[in-house]
Amino acid sequence: MKFNKIPLSIDDQIKLLQDRGLIFSDLKSAKSTLSNISYYRLAGYWWSFQIDKVNHKFFDGTSFEDIIELYNFDAQLRQIIFKVIEKNEIGLRTKLIHYLSQEFSPWWFENPSLFKNQVAFENSLNTIKSEVYRSKDEFIKTHFIKYKNDKRLPPSWKALEITSLGTISKLYGNLKNQIEAKDKIAKDFGAVNHQYLPSWLQSMTYIRNLCAHHNRLFNKRLVIKPKLLKSPPQLFISRIPSDHSQIYLHLCLLIYMYSKVSPENNVKKELIDLFIRFPHIKLSNLGFPPKWNSEPFWLP
Repeated sequence: MKFNKIPLSIDDQIKLLQDRGLIFSDLKSAKSTLSNISYYRLAGYWWSFQIDKVNHKFFDGTSFEDIIELYNFDAQLRQIIFKVIEKNEIGLRTKLIHYLSQEFSPWWFENPSLFKNQVAFENSLNTIKSEVYRSKDEFIKTHFIKYKNDKRLPPSWKALEITSLGTISKLYGNLKNQIEAKDKIAKDFGAVNHQYLPSWLQSMTYIRNLCAHHNRLFNKRLVIKPKLLKSPPQLFISRIPSDHSQIYLHLCLLIYMYSKVSPENNVKKELIDLFIRFPHIKLSNLGFPPKWNSEPFWLP
């Protein structure tokens, strides 16, 4: 089939949605919204409001305001999750730098003998080099001026400070399993040993990228499947959902890690307050099971 749809004006977009059963209570406000949030971006949010997804017909009584409420909820959810990921990422970076610099040297990330997969090691090192050499950070520029005769990269506490979460996550996962720091870092995140943390970091990196690019989390199918502990050393959800592709399980893991990095955090309260502010949002579309808030994990 050849794509032959033409672009629609905002008025035509509204007319099309009205023809499909969507109610607009304030056309002026809707036009302003659609001039700043694209029709196709909002389409991911009104999907769950459609009774006929082939012909794009909406359930009776569905309003444009319902769609925007869901959109705003999702945006605020991303902000909370992104804050959790930020703290976890900084913790991971700090622990990698500290433990491995102590166990080996400040340039451990350039040592191929520490890594299982040499192709992955070279890819990670090349990425680090690229990020360092294009950096405009003053501490990187000053380092190269001060140590201009030292042909090595800056030590890990400088080089990895500007390295992406994806790269440091891959560095950790590729470390040889007998390295003591690998288990120390895992235990610091409540993962017991190195077998579990790599998949948690893959999940965190994936969700971090979704949040950073303002992608939808509501009703999103996630492609990463984290490896779960049978007997977590700290409080976790007791009812594990069978569907690992929704955000609920991944969110619980992020909070689990966060409780180790920042034990006095109030993120659970922030999330529950968010759910109270948006009582019409169906949390089941995020993978939340019935009576999820009766779990000890979620209790104050």
